[in-house]
Amino acid sequence: MKVRRYKCKYEACDYDCQERISFAPGSHSYTRRFARYVVDLLKEMTLKDATHLLGVSWDTIKAIHTHHLEYHYAPPCIKGVESIGIDDFAVRKGHVYKTIVVDLKSGGILYVGQGKAADALAGFWKRIRRKKLDIKYIATDLSAAFISSVLENCPNAVHVFDHFHVVKLMNEKLDDIRRAQYKMEKDINKRKVLKGTRYLLLRNGADIFDKEYRTRLDNALDMNKPLSQACYLKEQLRERWTQPDKQAAETVIHDWVKQARESKVPQLMKMADTIMAYRTGILAWYDCPISTGKVEEINNKIKIMKRVAYGFRDERYFELRLYALHDCSITPNVAAYISRTFKIKRY
Repeated sequence: MKVRRYKCKYEACDYDCQERISFAPGSHSYTRRFARYVVDLLKEMTLKDATHLLGVSWDTIKAIHTHHLEYHYAPPCIKGVESIGIDDFAVRKGHVYKTIVVDLKSGGILYVGQGKAADALAGFWKRIRRKKLDIKYIATDLSAAFISSVLENCPNAVHVFDHFHVVKLMNEKLDDIRRAQYKMEKDINKRKVLKGTRYLLLRNGADIFDKEYRTRLDNALDMNKPLSQACYLKEQLRERWTQPDKQAAETVIHDWVKQARESKVPQLMKMADTIMAYRTGILAWYDCPISTGKVEEINNKIKIMKRVAYGFRDERYFELRLYALHDCSITPNVAAYISRTFKIKRY
């Protein structure tokens, strides 16, 4: 359409402007309805696919989506937030990381920081102090940077160490013992039994129903005492989260540490020292049974989003996409449009 331009006929007046169009935002070359259609399409396809479908430039599609994300998701609302989860993820190869803070109630990302050191959360804590929020519960892994940052900026919160990472650390120690025992074993037949038992050892013993696999695991444990001790302690460590109260769980931990130290296996003794160092955060699970499971789920979504988009060149746009990650449903109208072989409506 032709847009008219108005100019005052009096020479003393400098009034000179373009006609205002109610269905177009500002001076953009697209309508509001078209912008909404683009946003809905991007819930189900990439920028490149939307560009080919609509026949407009990639920069136009990205500008429309960026404006939408800025208006609806930036900055994220942190009002009423009480429980958060903190974790980091790799942006690309070369040790480039970002740290995210997630509201464990809504599942939305509240903050995105650069790196994975303690200073990556400086902006988040500054905003928390400015809004005068009281964070009551925090879930993280065993990262020293996260622990020091929480202790410095939110010392009164209940800091829970995710039990998945504790079990994962024990599994790593168990695998180290298996490798060490395999290298030390001189008997060829015994080496054959130990070889290939990694996933049998790491699995939950109660989940192994196959008789052949169970026999193979039992043979490997019978011929190797350190491996048998480590496997037994791995299964026993899971009981720490099944106790009726915090006091009973603390008794189980002390008993577990005692057995690990008496085994004289270096890896188990080191794990015992780790458990004792982090026992306060591990036992805090009984004060508030939260974990970083929701944060790990969001990390998986981020990986999928990066893989589909083949990476992001614009850091700000990537950050906005993260803020909107929890709200990615498609409207019924757009589903109908896509099902009709991408038939485009004229606006």
